Amino acid sequence: MSGHSKWATTKHQKAAKDAKRGKLFAKLIKNIEVAARTGGGDPDGNPTLWDAIQKAKKSSVPNDNIDRAVKRGSGAEAGGADYQSITYEAYGPNGVAVMIECLTDNRNRAATDVRVAVTRNGGSMADPGSVSYMFSRKGVVVVPKAGGLSEDDLLLAVLDAGAEEVTDSGEVFEVLSEATDLVAVRTAVQDAGIEYDSADQSFIASVPVQLEADGARKLFKLVDAIEDLDDVQNVYTSADIPDEVIAELDED
Repeated sequence: MSGHSKWATTKHQKAAKDAKRGKLFAKLIKNIEVAARTGGGDPDGNPTLWDAIQKAKKSSVPNDNIDRAVKRGSGAEAGGADYQSITYEAYGPNGVAVMIECLTDNRNRAATDVRVAVTRNGGSMADPGSVSYMFSRKGVVVVPKAGGLSEDDLLLAVLDAGAEEVTDSGEVFEVLSEATDLVAVRTAVQDAGIEYDSADQSFIASVPVQLEADGARKLFKLVDAIEDLDDVQNVYTSADIPDEVIAELDED
């Protein structure tokens, strides 16, 4: 789950991760196709495609799959689908706001699947605009803590590129910027010789909702069900899950 609530450090076991690897690959490939269709098949001239390819490589997507996705998206090879981007809004437990990004070639299927997943797992769909105003679109570059890199060193490298802040998120730093400054900030990280894990546009909640263990469990169940849908690319929430609650869930 995106949304910067330390989801990645929670209870997912290796078996569950392995079972979802195929779905993850499919979503990353879809991102590449759409980026190539929108901005062309040359990564050097299409920063969105470049970042999509790097993210796929870091997730061990085979190069052949990546190359074919670029060719399908750019029209150099037949078989590309006409994906549309759709965002749905919902509420989870304890009034947590949920934003759901989809890439789909069938709007009716996506709408139905998302609605069923939300309503069957303790959530409710929201009218357009009733949730999105609680989020800001930001650029997020995730940088691993390695080689003695300090928060101050990273901030110094990215400040002139438009970075707004650097936050310590446990095993990684997150560099936040306006969405329009994402490429410049990512480039500044590279130019400084600093490795990064991902560079994406993300929805960041302006008013986080803190959850206790019971609410967090319910939210995890809801988000897992939504993320399991083929048309869903990203799920963002306004949940703030304290470290002690994550530690409690790790023991479940």
